[in-house]
Amino acid sequence: MALPQLHHVNQFEQLNHSNVDALIIIGSTFTSLPDELAKVFKQAQQADKRVGHSAQLIVSEQAPAQRLIIAPTGALDRDYDDVRRFYDAARQGIQVAMQAGATKPALWVTDVPASAGFANAVALSVFGLCQEVYEPLEAREHFGETLESIRELTLIAEHADTAWLAAVEAGRRAGRDLCGTEPERMSPIRFAEYCQDIFAHTSVKVTVIEDRMQLEHEYPLLAAVGRASFNTPRQRPCVIRLEYTGSGEITDSLFMVGKAITYDTGGADLKTGGHMAGMSRDKGGAAGVAGFVKAVAELKPANLKVVAEIGAAKNSIGSDAFVSDEIITARSGVRVRIGNTDAEGRLVMADCLSRLRELALNAVNPSLYTVATLTGHAALSKGPYTALVPNGPAQSSGLVKSILDASESWGDPAELSPSRREDFDFVKGHTKADDLLSSNNGPSAMTKRGHQFPMAFLAIVSGIDKHGNNSDKPLPYTHVDIAGSGVDTGDWQHGKPTATPVLTFAGRYLTGL
Repeated sequence: MALPQLHHVNQFEQLNHSNVDALIIIGSTFTSLPDELAKVFKQAQQADKRVGHSAQLIVSEQAPAQRLIIAPTGALDRDYDDVRRFYDAARQGIQVAMQAGATKPALWVTDVPASAGFANAVALSVFGLCQEVYEPLEAREHFGETLESIRELTLIAEHADTAWLAAVEAGRRAGRDLCGTEPERMSPIRFAEYCQDIFAHTSVKVTVIEDRMQLEHEYPLLAAVGRASFNTPRQRPCVIRLEYTGSGEITDSLFMVGKAITYDTGGADLKTGGHMAGMSRDKGGAAGVAGFVKAVAELKPANLKVVAEIGAAKNSIGSDAFVSDEIITARSGVRVRIGNTDAEGRLVMADCLSRLRELALNAVNPSLYTVATLTGHAALSKGPYTALVPNGPAQSSGLVKSILDASESWGDPAELSPSRREDFDFVKGHTKADDLLSSNNGPSAMTKRGHQFPMAFLAIVSGIDKHGNNSDKPLPYTHVDIAGSGVDTGDWQHGKPTATPVLTFAGRYLTGL
C-alpha cells in the first residue's frame, strides 16, 4: 500500500522550492499570507473573481514550479460550520494540483479559528487530501501503484506529528481497500488474506476460522448466513480474529465486531429492482474495524488491548440457503427465528459479539462495539452521519459521549440514537418455539426505529442485555451503524469509501500517545 511520503517544515520560509512542485494554501480569508503571496492573491482576484471562492490555480513565480493553488474553506463562523470545511477544501485543492500535473505538493493551512472545534484542522486537511488521492485497489493492481500521482507531501505547520498522521491514514487506506473492492477480489477468504498481509510482522495476531464444523458449532448464525456458500471454496464464510495487547499497563480493553458481508444478495429474500448494485460495500463495518486495528498496529499504544472479530460471508442464493421462519440456536443458547434473510448483518455479528462478551467479563475497563453498514433506516434518518446506539452502561459511564466528541472534533461525525423499551419489545419471540425474532419482514427504511431495534437484538442474542446498569458487571456496548456514512455521496456502487469510523476511534483512543 503506497502512501504519500510526509515531510514537515515549520514555516513557509523554510520550504525548499526545489523539493516541491506546487503550493496549496487552505484558508477562509487569506489575510495572514506573507506580503509576496498576499500581493499575488490580490492581483489574481482582480483578474478572476473565482479566486478565494473556489479552488483555483494561480501561475506565480512566488510558488514552487509556479503553481500556487488557493483552496478556500468558505465561512467558518456560522453555527453549522465545522472542521470538515478544511477536509473538503483540501480535497478540492489537491484535485486542482493533480490536474495541473503536480506530484509532490506542499500544503499550508491558514486562518484556523481558535475554537476547540477546529483544533484538528491541519490533520483533517491531510486526511482530506489523502481521501481525494486514493484510487481503488483493483485499479492499482491493474495499473500499478504509480496510478496515484501524489508521491510526496510537505506539510507547513508549527506542529505536526507526521508519524501519527501516516499511521492513521494507513488504517483509513486499509479500510477503503477492504470496503470498496469488488466481491470476487474481496471474497471472505481473500478479505482474510488481506488482513494477514497488512498485519504481517506487526504486534497484531491474526486467526482465521474457516472450518465448517467449527463455524457451525461456535458461530451458528454466521454459518447459516453463509450456508449456501460453503461448497464454493472462494466464497466460504470465515471469522477473522485480530488481537493486540499493548506492552504496558492496560487501561482500556476494546472488543469490536465488524460486519463483512462481502456481497449482499438479500439471500432468499432477494434484493430486486436494481437494489443489489453496490452491495459489495456491505463489508464497510468490518473494513472500518480492520482499519482501526491497522492504525493501532502502526502506533503500538502501550495501554490498549483490542480484540476484534470480523464475521465474513456472502449470503448466496441456492438450494442450501437459509430462509425466513427457520429457528437457529445462537452461541448463547438463544433460539432465533429468522424474520427476513436480508437482515443478515446482525446474524453474522451476533455470535462474534457473544464470544467477545465472554472475554470482556474479565478484561480491564472493557467496552464493546458492533460496526456495520446495517440498515437503510440509519441512512434515511441520519443522512451522511454515523448512528450510535448505546446501552445503559455506555451512556451512564460517559463513554458514548466521549466517542461523539471525538467524532465531531475529528471530522467523522456521528449522532446519538438511544435504545428504548420498544426496541426490545419488537424483537421478542412470538411463540414458545423461539426466544427472539431477528427482524420484521419489511425493509428497515420503512420500519419505525429501523436502525435502533437491531441493537436490542444484538444485545439479547449475545447476552449483553444481562450486563446493564442494574447488573453486578455492567458492560458498555455501542452499536455503530455506518450505512449512511460509509461511502462518499451515499453512492454505494461508485462512491469512494470513507473508512469511517477509523478517525473517530483513533481520535478517542490513539491521541496523546
